[in-house]
Amino acid sequence: MSDNQSNPLPSFYDRPGVDREIIPIGDGIPVGFESVYNSELGIGGAYGSWGESFSNEKLKSFVENRLGEALADSDLLNLSELGFESRQHIPTLSPVENLELEVEVGSRLLKRAMATCGWAPSEIEGLLIGVTGPVSADYVTQIARKAGIPDDALKVSIHKACDGSMGALHLALNPELSPAGQMNIAEELKGKKVLVGGIEGLSRIMCQARDKNALQLFGNGMGVIGLIPGENMKFLVGKSFEIFDEEGLLEVRMSYPYSRGDSSNTSLINVKQDSPHHIRFAGLMHEPEDGSSIVMAGLMGMVKLFVRTGVQVVTDVYTDYKSLMSKLGESGKSIKLGIVHHANYKINALKAKQLSKLGIEFAMPWLLSDFGNVSAASNIIAFLRKLPDIHLGDHILFDGFGAGTYYDVMAISMG
Repeated sequence: MSDNQSNPLPSFYDRPGVDREIIPIGDGIPVGFESVYNSELGIGGAYGSWGESFSNEKLKSFVENRLGEALADSDLLNLSELGFESRQHIPTLSPVENLELEVEVGSRLLKRAMATCGWAPSEIEGLLIGVTGPVSADYVTQIARKAGIPDDALKVSIHKACDGSMGALHLALNPELSPAGQMNIAEELKGKKVLVGGIEGLSRIMCQARDKNALQLFGNGMGVIGLIPGENMKFLVGKSFEIFDEEGLLEVRMSYPYSRGDSSNTSLINVKQDSPHHIRFAGLMHEPEDGSSIVMAGLMGMVKLFVRTGVQVVTDVYTDYKSLMSKLGESGKSIKLGIVHHANYKINALKAKQLSKLGIEFAMPWLLSDFGNVSAASNIIAFLRKLPDIHLGDHILFDGFGAGTYYDVMAISMG
């Protein structure tokens, strides 16, 4: 696993190429966007964050203000060791202000992504967004409308914690993934102009958190890519896997509609068509008993939760990939790059080490030191940051995982 932490930028907003704006809510909320386009692939998008940027040094006072109490030295995480140098947070806002802010942020992101790809809003036929805790049940519909995307474009909301954007990409590309008896999303979107991403207002969610680790690890982030399924991104092999977190190693409050009434459904995912053009994939979470938004079992708990099963899912997909390449007479072909969810550096490094012991090796760069853990946005941001280095015919492995617990791993051919 390569490590890009040697000279981290102190703030995302200081990065060359970032356009910074102020949204006139409260005392003014900074927001920054960076656009990326690869003309060889015909794929591009935009990513960014919003809120004030807090370095590791400044974070202690912010967390103490949120908690209303002092942090002991023993409560402080070694965030640099975990791969994070800064992250973005908003002040406490009213529910009306939070909704206005996140709809504005999300719609601006969609407009940037479309403009980067050279697409008009009227051309978009699909929008799939992963979001852990949506600010409103119809959030994806609201940002689509504000961005000018047609009302009859297919909109899909995926609530699978940090796996949401990879669950979205998997649905857009893998025709074997859609539930029986329901719309086959991949077949519906094949050959069409589609936006896929993750938008995570985690600072808002942290306003209801008392967990000291979570308050230090998470921040705001967003990313969306424009692609044409089956043309400039082609599905090779993949696996979607779920196993309920019985121990509650990472408890997350579900702020979206979820029905526990269907005992015949053995999946943790409720799939519901909220309107003719909006489908919701809602994942069951182990929720905090005290009503808070998130509770973590400590860093070793996160390792236990994600690494063992995560290594197995990646191994299964990699095995299927090698088998497919052999059948196609391309046994010499290999994965060029792994785009892995940035939960924290130690988790990803341990996964890489265990995969290496199994003979599975490919680059898995750490790319988000200036964001913190941004949940479902992290894979998309990481992909966009590596997009200029990806070429026609490259094979990329996307590795998503999140609380619940959910995994979406897939190998993709570019172009």
